[in-house]
Amino acid sequence: MANSNTFSEFSLTTELPAFKELQHLYNEQGKELKTIDEFAKDPKRFDKYSKEFTNFDGSKILFDFSKNIFNDEIFAKLVQLAKEANVEGLRDHLFKGDHINFTEDRAVFHIALRNRANKPLYVDGVNVAPEVDSVLQHIKEFSNQVRSGEWKGYTGKKITDVVNIGIGGSDLGPVMVTEALKHYSSPDLRAHFVSNIDGTHIAETLKPLNPETTLFLIASKTFTTAETITNANSAKSWFLETAKDKAHIAKHFAALSTNAVEVAKFGIDTKNMFGFENWVGGRYSVWSAIGTSVALYIGYENFENFLKGAEAFDKHFTESALEDNIAAIGGLLSVWYNNFFDAQTHLVAPFDQYLHRFPAYLQQLSMESNGKSVTRGNKFTNYSTGSILFGEPATNAQHSFFQLVHQGTKVIPSDFILAAQSHNPIENNLHQRMLASNYFAQAEALLTGKDEAQVQKEGATGGLIPHKVFSGNRPTTSILAQKITPATLGALIAYYEHLTFVEGAIWNINSFDQWGVELGKVLAKVIGKELDDSTPVETHDPSTNGLINKFKQWA
Repeated sequence: MANSNTFSEFSLTTELPAFKELQHLYNEQGKELKTIDEFAKDPKRFDKYSKEFTNFDGSKILFDFSKNIFNDEIFAKLVQLAKEANVEGLRDHLFKGDHINFTEDRAVFHIALRNRANKPLYVDGVNVAPEVDSVLQHIKEFSNQVRSGEWKGYTGKKITDVVNIGIGGSDLGPVMVTEALKHYSSPDLRAHFVSNIDGTHIAETLKPLNPETTLFLIASKTFTTAETITNANSAKSWFLETAKDKAHIAKHFAALSTNAVEVAKFGIDTKNMFGFENWVGGRYSVWSAIGTSVALYIGYENFENFLKGAEAFDKHFTESALEDNIAAIGGLLSVWYNNFFDAQTHLVAPFDQYLHRFPAYLQQLSMESNGKSVTRGNKFTNYSTGSILFGEPATNAQHSFFQLVHQGTKVIPSDFILAAQSHNPIENNLHQRMLASNYFAQAEALLTGKDEAQVQKEGATGGLIPHKVFSGNRPTTSILAQKITPATLGALIAYYEHLTFVEGAIWNINSFDQWGVELGKVLAKVIGKELDDSTPVETHDPSTNGLINKFKQWA
């Protein structure tokens, strides 16, 4: 296993000079700093702290950081913190295929999956670019066959429904991307996703489907993931109730896996197996064979543009100085709020219905990556890591939890995302103009607030006045895209991936393992066997014993 200190030149982030200086700046300036005053001091603040990203196809995304609570001195010190934490050095190790996931002794090389320039990229001395491209060409051939109708079910009918069975990254990524890019889908091919072991999920998914026209994708690298294989076996049973002959499985099941033995044992033709390497973490796997459902749904050309959009942002991340590096700035601001303002949460609110699953996807990316309390030097941190990320599409969210964002006692840094151009400009684009007006107004309201004088001017008196006061100075980052295209979405995901990487690098934690997921899995296997009969249990803590025994009585 790699030495845990190989990629770390410090132990605790709080020991870095820049961190100590930032603490002083926060005490002296930051906690009293008013962003609206900074705009008054510097009329060019928006120009200085908004960054425009140009994608490979010429489309653009504007990232406006100017409404965040910092000044030039704080920003310069945050950049210094990134340098002292060796963010650039660790980034270079990542892009060289080094084993920066030291607890599992693996490379973290999802960037190779979107290497559409086919540059040589090496892991352990092996150029992985040819194999990545080979899998993509296999996906291209397969998706084209299914979409064109060349691939037919066992009765000769065209496939009309694709069901992806996976969990975690094998589900969240494809679900989010297919929803986000639904505009690009074929009207005669529907995508469905099953992840929950709750039998309701697969039962309700299968109810309206026809076995003769349904294709299942079983997404499990090892083909042993308990929830996924249980759901897959239920799908197979449902299929065989109609198809009868197990030979027909080959026309209706494909595997996103590397375990050829188990895939074949299930009945899937290994020609219809799409593999990926152990340096592809689950939460980064939508770029891999796990994205096969996406390619089927939106077409391979659009899927490749999705990859190219991320590739273009990778280029920006590796080539831009920290001061102009969009993901680095996003990550540094997250650290600034988390470690100095004691902000425990981070809101992502897409003003776009197609992006309604984007916050859920980012939850895994952020919280599974940086929900750690031990550094790369094997010490427990004495500082906060990992924000609680949440979000829902606006304007719905404005009528639920935005009250807390505006007038609550907590600092909630927020990202607002909007596309200038709608895919559905109905009613002479009235809907999009209303959506945009809320996007701009919410960020402005959070910045400026409303003081007592304004409230009184509006007619409020007496005890009602404080209830109508808004403190303002609530930080937002506004992300404005021209349009949510496959390339734009690819770049947006890469932005959040690299932002999360920057956070983890500064906190000196391993953002690429997930040992916290394991304990519950192990205990569930033990309890699962105990649930096979009605015998009372006494092997757990009193609460768990009581719950299990009551379940056995009622089940």
